[in-house]
Amino acid sequence: MKILLAEDEPQLNHVIHIALSSVHYDVTSVFNGEEAVEAAGKNAYDVMIFDIMMPVMDGITALKKIRESGDKTYVIMLTAKSEIDDKVTGLESGADDYLTKPFSLKELIARLRSLERRNEDYSVTELEYKDLTLNTSEQELVAHNSIRLANKEVELMQYLLLNSEKELSTKEILNHVWKNDPDANSEVVWLCICYLKQKLASIQSNVQILGEKGGNFKLTK
Repeated sequence: MKILLAEDEPQLNHVIHIALSSVHYDVTSVFNGEEAVEAAGKNAYDVMIFDIMMPVMDGITALKKIRESGDKTYVIMLTAKSEIDDKVTGLESGADDYLTKPFSLKELIARLRSLERRNEDYSVTELEYKDLTLNTSEQELVAHNSIRLANKEVELMQYLLLNSEKELSTKEILNHVWKNDPDANSEVVWLCICYLKQKLASIQSNVQILGEKGGNFKLTK
């Protein structure tokens, strides 16, 4: 799981980073809200962990900007305050969960593990981007007309749609879409990308997938 950690206190940032890395999470650390917004706009993350009180741009403002961009990534807010107003403000701004400092690293890891299990059993039924709609339950891709997708095509298109306008590496795609298939490789990813490109053209969508074999890919208009 790929995690964006925004915490301005260097020592705490380091401790959290080390703890999450030790259980094999891929962690990117930043130290203020502006850096968090920039990182979230460029890269795909499974979870973002934001401190509320940060310099340059606070966590709430950063979260609002990220949500305004259409990013639906799961966000956990960290706050040194226990007042209910701070928790309410964070949740109303788009946070999915919160932890009050000081918190147990074991609890944070347990929540992330729980989220992983939930994500394996849950899938968004419908996703939209520009003129494109994906219905995952019907395995149907719709623009000016519609076409059915194979199982892996649905999973890949869903991942691309959830991270539209972001560059996704072949490795990230393999880890998310083919994580249970040890035999999958860059050739498999490229073949599926090519099929999706053909199907986007066939339904006359203005959306396209940019990128070359073995490199990064981006869903864009």
